[in-house]
Amino acid sequence: MTLSRRAVLGGLIASVPATVPTAAMGAATWAALTYPINPIPIADGIWMVAGADEPIQRDNGGAIANITIIATPAGTVLVDSGPSLRYGEALKTAAEQLTGRKVIRVYITHLHPDHAMGLGAFPREIVAALPSTIADIQRDGQGFSDGMYRLLDDWMRGTDLKLPGLPIHVDHEDFAGRTLRLMALSGHSSADLAILDEQTGTLIGGDLLFHRRAPATPTADLSRWRESLAMLEKLPHKCAVPGHGPFDPSGREAIAQTRDWIDWLDTSLNDAVRSGLDMVEAGELAIPAPLSVMAAGRYELQRSVSHFYPALESRLLPRIDNVG
Repeated sequence: MTLSRRAVLGGLIASVPATVPTAAMGAATWAALTYPINPIPIADGIWMVAGADEPIQRDNGGAIANITIIATPAGTVLVDSGPSLRYGEALKTAAEQLTGRKVIRVYITHLHPDHAMGLGAFPREIVAALPSTIADIQRDGQGFSDGMYRLLDDWMRGTDLKLPGLPIHVDHEDFAGRTLRLMALSGHSSADLAILDEQTGTLIGGDLLFHRRAPATPTADLSRWRESLAMLEKLPHKCAVPGHGPFDPSGREAIAQTRDWIDWLDTSLNDAVRSGLDMVEAGELAIPAPLSVMAAGRYELQRSVSHFYPALESRLLPRIDNVG
């Protein structure tokens, strides 16, 4: 079995050329492309909109990331904006109807398009992100946009590359008495924002946390990711919203599962290179039973092989002309 086209595309989506929406899709088809926004209450004044536990694909419109809605006395706060302008617009309408208040802040946790490309539905000045995240989107965003158009066709209609307008330089933000702790971390990407609602102890981990869903690694630094997980574990939190997978009422399971997966992945890929396995063989490694129940496990393992293997081979396998 070879790495699938989707696995390679998912690993290197920024390199995929853009295409225009399919010409054959008429107005009726366009109108039928609607995102269901179904907020689930998880804590006092906090709801989670669950993403599909799948790869980005045509059937789900790219809506695979979890989104958080927070009601505050000052207005509505969102964490992440989804994959497209159409999603962001649907999210804004649903959130404001739910809380009865306008959206006044949108936090973008990191650069990946399933979390960030809906931000064009909101005024730029209310969209906040870490400075490094803004730089990452500015550098890689057009490539991600091109790849998303190719994968999703008309779901992406009207979605242009936009940058957050509010760099985060503080570690707390108060919304008329509801305070959110803002933590600048890294590991899943070069800049990962995690948020703690101090009123309820709800940790919103972005893609630093995966729950019952295999972690994705297109821009990962596994050592820094472990450090960030250790910091999150020490927080006085009661529950957790992962970037992907179901809500974690314990606040601990998602941290442990994410750490277990990346530890196994790191060890297994290093061992595979030293054993002389090629990329196809490494993508077929047996996933241990405790981890095999995680959604998208084989898909994410194969993506991770494409992400890490070339550098591991370069580091671990000596060049024949250097062996004497």
